[in-house]
Amino acid sequence: MDIVYGIMLDNGSGYNARCDSSLGLHVGDFCVIRKDFYLDYGQIVKQFDAPPPESTPAAPVEEERESGGTVFSAKKNEIYAIQRKATVVDQGKAHENQMRAKSALRITGQYVDRLGLPMKLINAHYSYDGKLITVQFSAEGRVDFRELVKLLSQEFNTHIELRQIGVRDETAILGGIANCGRPLCCCRFLKDFASINVKMAKEQDLSLTPSTISGICGRLKCCLKYEHEGYLELEKTMPRRGELCECKDGRGRVVDRNLLTQKVTIQLENSTHTVVCPASEVSVVYLDKYKMRGGAGQGGSESGDAKQSAEENAPQQKPARQDGQGGQNRPHGQPQRKQGDRPQRPAGEQRQQNQNRPPQNPNRPPRPPRQDGGNQNGGNRDGGKPNNSRPPRRPQQG
Repeated sequence: MDIVYGIMLDNGSGYNARCDSSLGLHVGDFCVIRKDFYLDYGQIVKQFDAPPPESTPAAPVEEERESGGTVFSAKKNEIYAIQRKATVVDQGKAHENQMRAKSALRITGQYVDRLGLPMKLINAHYSYDGKLITVQFSAEGRVDFRELVKLLSQEFNTHIELRQIGVRDETAILGGIANCGRPLCCCRFLKDFASINVKMAKEQDLSLTPSTISGICGRLKCCLKYEHEGYLELEKTMPRRGELCECKDGRGRVVDRNLLTQKVTIQLENSTHTVVCPASEVSVVYLDKYKMRGGAGQGGSESGDAKQSAEENAPQQKPARQDGQGGQNRPHGQPQRKQGDRPQRPAGEQRQQNQNRPPQNPNRPPRPPRQDGGNQNGGNRDGGKPNNSRPPRRPQQG
């Protein structure tokens, strides 16, 4: 019966491999693995009870070979075959390959500086039989390293594989101390990076400042995803911030809470005093004006307090204003008449009075028609500017 193991290489990368149970391998043993065209050397770090699913699509890994062409390989979930358990001779050869890998990394750094490539070299790995050298690096964007591959293949006379990794993988390989004072979780046991978002930090009542929720890699902390389900279970029995609650000291609103200790901080009404109470001793209060409408048994009518609240919140209509002249009620919206204004007459009567009005100066002769075709104001119809070319007016007769 075949057993599937998780293999870890000296450069931090890993893959799955299978072998027969007759080899008697256990977690922590070193072994020799047969891969595509070469032999590799690694340590067993995990044993699977059931074979992992191979149908899971893997993200393509961009690789650069000595030929200068780009190869996209999706063999991340491919299961290789373990040939044998490592012997003392195999372990000696593996240590020799590690020394050669350090020398290869130093030479690669010299070529990178000579070509001026914006890349940060992390480590190098020699295969067990020396047929492949894998160099891992990190960069902010895509790097054209085809010329570098050609120079390295001529230098070492073997296959060269340059692999670009992200900042999270770089941190997991190099290691470090987190803000909590312990080694990084990604370096210890979190080997699979899941998607993390800011919503997880909000649901855990954490401050959204970047220094609080970001790790030393500059990305969101991996523990946000690892502890998210536990915080969701703790949050079910806790009141939210801003809710009106009752405790043994009175009624107040929740201003702070601690999900881990299951305690809430309540600010009492009409006071600046705050108290800290366990969540089990706090009950959420729902006032009558926030209650929903009654069911079918109540005829779909609101309660008395709800109606009273609706009437209080409704806009009040202004009463009719008192007119200063007649003392009669004037409806809202009608303009108020000023004192001393004459009452308006009907339109027909006013028009008849204008027709019977005599001219102001009967001795004045009528004005002659204009010759420039302008309007009465002395301007042109097009622009409204005065026309200076018109003849002067006749003098008025006294």
